[in-house]
Amino acid sequence: QRYEELCRSLNMDERARAEAWLSYQSMRRNYTLEGNDMHWLACALYVACRKAIPTVSRGTAEGNYVSLTRILRCSDQSLIEFFNKMKKWEDMANLPSQFRERTERLERNFTVSAVIFKKYEPIFQDIFRYPQEDQPRQQRGRKQRRQPCTVTEVFQFCWVLFVHAKGNFPMISDDLVNSYHLLLCALDLVYGNALQCPNRKELLNPHFKGLPEDFHSKDYKVSSDPPCIIEKLCSLHYGLVLEAKGIKEHFWKPYIRKLFDKKLLKGKDENLTGFLDPGNFGDSVKAINKAYEEYVLSVGNLDERIFLGEDADEEIGTLTRCLNTPSGMETAERVQVKHNLQQHFDRSKSLRITTPLTGRKYIKESNPYVTPVSIATYSLSRLHTMLAGLKNAPSENLEQILRSCSRDPSQSIANRVKEMHEVYCQSTQSEGEFSNFSKDVASKHFRRAEMLYYKVLESVIEQERKRLRDTDLSAILEQDVFHRSLLACCLEIITFTYNPPGNFPFVTEIFDIPVYHFYKVIEVFIRAEDGLCREVVKHLNHIEEQILESMAWKRESVLWDRIRENENKVPTCEEVMPPQNFERSAGNSAVGSPLTPRRINEVRAESGGLGKG
Repeated sequence: QRYEELCRSLNMDERARAEAWLSYQSMRRNYTLEGNDMHWLACALYVACRKAIPTVSRGTAEGNYVSLTRILRCSDQSLIEFFNKMKKWEDMANLPSQFRERTERLERNFTVSAVIFKKYEPIFQDIFRYPQEDQPRQQRGRKQRRQPCTVTEVFQFCWVLFVHAKGNFPMISDDLVNSYHLLLCALDLVYGNALQCPNRKELLNPHFKGLPEDFHSKDYKVSSDPPCIIEKLCSLHYGLVLEAKGIKEHFWKPYIRKLFDKKLLKGKDENLTGFLDPGNFGDSVKAINKAYEEYVLSVGNLDERIFLGEDADEEIGTLTRCLNTPSGMETAERVQVKHNLQQHFDRSKSLRITTPLTGRKYIKESNPYVTPVSIATYSLSRLHTMLAGLKNAPSENLEQILRSCSRDPSQSIANRVKEMHEVYCQSTQSEGEFSNFSKDVASKHFRRAEMLYYKVLESVIEQERKRLRDTDLSAILEQDVFHRSLLACCLEIITFTYNPPGNFPFVTEIFDIPVYHFYKVIEVFIRAEDGLCREVVKHLNHIEEQILESMAWKRESVLWDRIRENENKVPTCEEVMPPQNFERSAGNSAVGSPLTPRRINEVRAESGGLGKG
């Protein structure tokens, strides 16, 4: 009866209603479903709603346009609770990998938005007045002139404009750094419009450091073109100027122009202003909200306006407002909230890892006062520093080294890079109006991976030449799997830096690289490049752990071929560890100290380096 009431409140179609109920009954027969039954039924309904259904005009459509947010509200379930249950439901129902990937992406989108919203509130309050300072609205008749917008309305409108834009760029929606810079672009645009409003002084914070110098004078005149405060926002709030300006020029401004062309934003389309004016604001708010609602329903995404609601804490499952309490008020609830958000945000296990497999010596101590955004922007700035002055081609020194080999591998390296570039761009391409953006970002990421690849390759070769003296390196440089693994490792680092938690093992799957071989280049890479930041090294450590713990031991792994080639014998502890690492027991037999992968790699380097590794 409660389920029928839920379906009626959602106006659920008969097909989805019946399918979800049958699925729930099947799960209940085979598994113990702990907790609220309506929460499990919400998972079943979400799966049923996302199935492709026939339509009159377009053949099939993905989903039946029932909002996930409404399903959760009507079933009285928080978002984090839903994600936890959904993972279990996917396992029990043995749902296909495509559906699981979509749910994971949905969760990543949410966690990025949760972190971004925490940054949005203080940045907005830096630029604009506090919403509490809004004057109460006076009742007015229909024919009276429209009243100027309030700070609270601007706060809500700016967030909706941001999430609408973010959702339309698939490569940005779960990318923390680019999403943050997109938010700065939204604030920059809304600030420029606020400056031109008649009630600008009621909207803007008089103490904002980016205000025009003569803003407070009686003779202040509005500029015809709004100023750009991207640089000021980046300096005040830890953004990267070049990245933010790139997002603004190439993606944000063209997108906003489209909104003006479609009449979703009303104002002066020549300089993208005027939508905060009393005559335009109401229509712009309605149009943007309607367009965003249509987008959310069509793709089954979370309605990210949830962060603006009074019940956001309950609907999300965290007390988000508590995250902004002063440091002296660190309550138990706030600590738990921080842990909750961190757990859902950080899929790369950047919290302290305490397994014996972790290479602790490569990881520098972290600052306890950092935030996810500051970590991401710092990692990106370190990457920019590392790649400064490089090009996506061999340096003159590397070209000379390659030519000096008895068999010059230059052409085969160039061909391999070109082929991998095409494979990567095809595999990451999305469909729709903004597919070019997806392709451009993928290509940009790969070009940066190329720069890093040639830089690290040169360092690796220099180290091998010192170790092997005058030995010809042709045999080593002709190993296809080494080059593919090294370039894939570079690409994973670029992807992780821009978009935690990275793309592993996707990056090995698209290039058909056995993880057994990918594992071997990680140590080579870290030894060759000392400019890697702490978070990147930790990410590579985590990949090592994944491979060592399970992935290398799968049935199809080439590790089994190597064991068979060695007459089904595995090296003993004594064979891979030097004598000083052994302890002698009372019986004088060797007892190995704990064996870490880092130590295995050190021994491998001592015994044969890259060639025999």
